[in-house]
Amino acid sequence: MQAWRTSHIAQRLVEHYGTRRWSSSGDPVGELVATILSQNTSDVNSMRAYASLRRSFPTWEAVIAAPESDLADSIRSGGLANIKAPRIQAVLREILAQFPNGDLSELASLPVEEARRALTDLPGVGMKTASCVLLFSLGLPAMPVDTHIHRVSRRTGMIGERTSADAAHGILEGNLAGDVDSAYQFHLDVIHLGREICLARTPKCAICPITEYCAHYQTHGQ
Repeated sequence: MQAWRTSHIAQRLVEHYGTRRWSSSGDPVGELVATILSQNTSDVNSMRAYASLRRSFPTWEAVIAAPESDLADSIRSGGLANIKAPRIQAVLREILAQFPNGDLSELASLPVEEARRALTDLPGVGMKTASCVLLFSLGLPAMPVDTHIHRVSRRTGMIGERTSADAAHGILEGNLAGDVDSAYQFHLDVIHLGREICLARTPKCAICPITEYCAHYQTHGQ
């Protein structure tokens, strides 16, 4: 039932938002660092912090070698700089130790679960961060589950009401077509829906394009 619901919701959202095609965000290490910076802040602030970091420290080796306080100063606009700075340095050290030349591109040839495990074995890298690297940079059909996707998926019945965000990654991946374009499209569409329509406190069911397939709406209405 969940797979049927997910596939129908995915198709309806394509019809509503239009087709999106995947293209790589670039360097997977850069994607990983950018995702760490995006935690608990806005997209605008995290992008500003990432740009500042790269201006101050143009190589990953320079980031590792930097005094922690200097690195924190460079990413201050992203929030929680004193926490994120040592986290970034720790993960970069481990990447350079484990992967030749610090290149994560070899993960693109692995199955999603194996590639994600290699990333979550790195210090401070969770399921969502790993999945962002796999989907946006490496072109693997991983499904990053943020608060919007988790909320919408539970509310609509694409996953169980008590399913954790970590568990939702594999369930949603299994319910989709299994190609990177489908995963990319679904990820962005559901985030868009969660930000604009399927709000946490007051969902705008009257203008929602997927009420036909939404378990919450079918049970409770508007």
